Formats: sequence, structure tokens, C-alpha cells
Amino acid sequence: MKKFLWFLLIATFMVFVAGCGFGDNSEDATSDNDNSSSETDDGDTSESAIEGDKVINLVSTADIPTLDSAHAHDGVAFTVLNNVNEGLYRSNENHIPELAIAEDHQVSDDGTVHTFTLRDAQWSNGEPVTAHDFEYSWKRIFEVVGHYNVMFETAGIKNASAIIDGEASPDELGVVAEDDKTLVVTLEGPNSLFTQLLTFPVFLPQNQAFVEEMGDEYGVEADKILFNGPFVLESWQHDQGWTYKKNPDYWDADAVNLDGINVNVVKEISTAVNLWETEAVDRITISSAYVDEYRNDESFNNEVIASIVFMRFNHNLEHFQNANIRKAIDMAIDKEGLTSTILNNGSEPLYSLVPYEFSYSPDEEKDFRELNGEFNQGSAEDAQALWEQGLSEIGSDGFEFALTVADDDNHVKSAEFIKNQLETNLPGITVEIKTVPFEARLEQEKAVEYDMVVSTWGPDYGDPMTYIDMWVTDGPANRMDYSDEEFDSLVAQAKVETDAAVRYQLMLDAEKHLLDEMHIAPLYQRADAILTRPNIKGLVRHPAAPEFEYKWVDVE
Repeated sequence: MKKFLWFLLIATFMVFVAGCGFGDNSEDATSDNDNSSSETDDGDTSESAIEGDKVINLVSTADIPTLDSAHAHDGVAFTVLNNVNEGLYRSNENHIPELAIAEDHQVSDDGTVHTFTLRDAQWSNGEPVTAHDFEYSWKRIFEVVGHYNVMFETAGIKNASAIIDGEASPDELGVVAEDDKTLVVTLEGPNSLFTQLLTFPVFLPQNQAFVEEMGDEYGVEADKILFNGPFVLESWQHDQGWTYKKNPDYWDADAVNLDGINVNVVKEISTAVNLWETEAVDRITISSAYVDEYRNDESFNNEVIASIVFMRFNHNLEHFQNANIRKAIDMAIDKEGLTSTILNNGSEPLYSLVPYEFSYSPDEEKDFRELNGEFNQGSAEDAQALWEQGLSEIGSDGFEFALTVADDDNHVKSAEFIKNQLETNLPGITVEIKTVPFEARLEQEKAVEYDMVVSTWGPDYGDPMTYIDMWVTDGPANRMDYSDEEFDSLVAQAKVETDAAVRYQLMLDAEKHLLDEMHIAPLYQRADAILTRPNIKGLVRHPAAPEFEYKWVDVE
């Protein structure tokens, strides 16, 4: 009966792509899309659904933008890539990096030369995974100007910064395959974050012959990518959903309990709840409208995470170049009301960049937030005073702007609340809400084609720098044309500082420099109100990307 309902409801409730961004509140996202030829006329994906006793059914608010690890830059793609591919290291159930495709890792005395010996592993086309696949993939990211090539700089890999700055070629990156089983990586200096960073999808291998055979089609369909991880992507029907199937050739296949996973793209939370009630799905995120109804259910749980939701200002616009205007807009929003009334899902107001309980100082083990405090708190009257001062400075009596938001339910409700708060508390301001699909929001952000935008960020690794270096001049995550020499200098110093305490203080100073004039407007630290079937065990949600881990999931 359950299988019949699954088929019926997919046909009935399948919807178009939506979502947010980094830290998306979908199961297949962290954090921030054409129909495949296998799609049936009515959108029914039942023919491609995985069946079996060890199968779970999930929902995602967004489609997969790409499965090319060189270009992936959102939580949906990161989660999929993490479950169908594997790199040198993988985060375990306790979020600790452990050897994966690498079976041995030796480090030179000075901490700069890392030698990896690869285990016997194979791609889904039967070819072995070799050290050459890693060298090719890592250098290719610079050839195609992948979104996350900056992670190689963060990892301190030799010549990564020079390549990004155009002072060296990708061939000069400090990675060499000495033979099929031996990969040697040279760093500019010792880096305590190195093994943690290697769990990030940008460091995944790619099979050169296959990538070049696929050309521009690489990573755009289920049959246009190879797999070497716990699962393979059995099908992918764009804007509708995808299915994972256990990879029998995975080197650690004995640790994988599931036969497969069905993921449905579901835009409306009401639709997801209907699927939940008919037992067609096993885990969903619910909105504030449903929290009170399910709060006492054994399936309910609040999951507080390190992802943040904030607003970017387009720094090219004259009115957003004024610090008092930015401060007024940030201060005029009742963030307590937004989280407790509008969201009602456990999310916490945020008055900073780095979230709470994410990072602790190396010397005193104090929370980053305890050390740096909160920024720009004040009353509606205080916001009005800043607003009037800012308008006077730019010679204006008010202005209108568009607030871009992805068409995720929580984000749309948040945008409506923000519009009401600003128009109520700041006389002369008019806000137009511009709702767009998830991928469109990402593209408009990257092109800085917006006035203000509700954005999200989930950490790429467990260190404050994952939030702080977003804002360096021309950085790929900047996306608002903010540029400040002093800020850039603080970040650059922190990246090469070997004294942990000094490095931590530099990051504290960088956050303070950014937020003293509110170059962004923090909104809240995310929590998700989740319903999960009690018989689903072993789902791991990492604090940093890639977020969701299905390798150890089991169905009791």
C-alpha cells in the first residue's frame, strides 16, 4: 500500500523547482535547475523510483543545478556529490575527517608535503580511480574558473593564490600524481585545516577521459557523470527529482545499509506535509504553520544548524553605499519577531556574521560570539534616527528598492515580514518583493543584478574563515561588489598566520570591521523543524558542507 501511495502522490504532487541557497532547508541542501528525456508526459517518476525494504523517500525544495564538482556551489549539489562520489577524505559520523579513497597519508616534517596512497577503488564505468584523477580534477577547476577554486587557496596548496591572481598557470598547482596510486600535494606552509578541507566536494576526483568525452554535457544528466561513492545516481528528472541506488562496487559497500533513496522536488511545504501524512515520504522540513500541530509528535525535532540567513546590499547603488542607511535597514527589522512568530521553527535572531556555538578560541576556548559580541542592536526609534541621518547625507527623502528572494516558503514569509517592518519603521522607504527560483537567485547574486537579496550561507568547513573570507574584494562569494583594503588585509594576514591565537584575533577583527558599518544585514541562524520516521536511523547532518550523509542510514 505504501508503494502505491508513493507512486500516486508523485504523479499528483510533483512540482517545479524552488529553494533558497547555501543552507537551504531541503533535505538535499546545506547554505545555496530542463526536463530529462525519461520524463513521462504527466510528470510521473514512478518508473524510476527505487523499491525495496531498505529505501527511504525524501524531499528537496530545489533541483540539482549541476553535478560537475568544479562548478557546484550550493547545498543541493554538495549533498548529492558527497553521496555519489568520494575524495581522499570523508567526514565520519562524528564529523571527523577520516581516510576514504586514500588508505594512507604521510606528512613531511615541516608539514608542507603530503603524500597520499590510494586504495583499490573504481568508477562506475569499471575503470580504477587513480591519483591522476585527482591531479586532473584539481587543476581543471582553475582551467574552467570553478566557483570554489578559492578553497585551494584556503587549503594553502602551493601556487593556488598565484594561479587565481593570474601569476601562474594551473599546471603549476602543487599537486602531482607520481603514479596511479601515489598523489603528492605540496602546501605553501603547514595548515591545520587541510584534512578537514579535503572532505569538501571541490576536492573530488574526475576521470579525464570521461569528462572530455562529455564536454559541455558533463554533470548535467545522471548518465553524464561517473560515480565512485556509496551510491550511484540511478535517475535524475529535472525539476522533479532523482534517485540514488547503492553502489555495489564502492570499496566500503558493506557499510552501506540502504538499497536506495528517492528524492522528490517539492516546492510547497503543504505538499510535503500531505506526502508525510500519506506515508509517502520519510523526512520533511515543516514551516511555522505546522509546528504547533506536530510539536508533541515523536517524529518532531528542532535541528539548530550553523547556516545563516542574511541580506546582501548591492554596493554599487548610491543609497546602499551609505553606512547609516544600511544600519537603519538592519536595525529596523524585529529579528526576535521574525524568528519566534514568522518562522517558529527554532531559528535564532542573528546580529553577527559567525553564528553561535560554531567556533571556539584556541587559547581560552570561548565562543567566537562571546568574544566579539553582537552588532547594531537598537530600537525602531534608533533605526529611524539612523535613517533620517542617512537620507540627509545622500540628499533624499526616501527611495524604493526590490528585495529579491528565492521562492522557498520560509524565505518568502521572511521577505514579507521585512517589507512590513521597513515600510512601517522607516518613512519614505518602499520595498518591492521579487520572488525568483533558487537557481535564478544564485545567478542574479553572482552577477550582482539585484538591489537587496535574502541570501544564505552554510559553512564549508568548521572555522570562522568560512564566513569571513566571503567578503574579500572580487571573492567568488562576495556577490555584492563590496571592497575594503583594510578588511582584505586582515583576511590575508589571518590566512598565513601560524600563531593560532593571533590568527583568531585577526578573524575577530575582520568580522568587526565588516559589521561595524553593517555591510550585510544578518537576519537569523537557521534551525529546521523536522519530521523524521522513527525507524530511520543513522542519518548524519554535518555542521559544515557537505551537510547530509546517507552512507550509514538504516531502516529498522
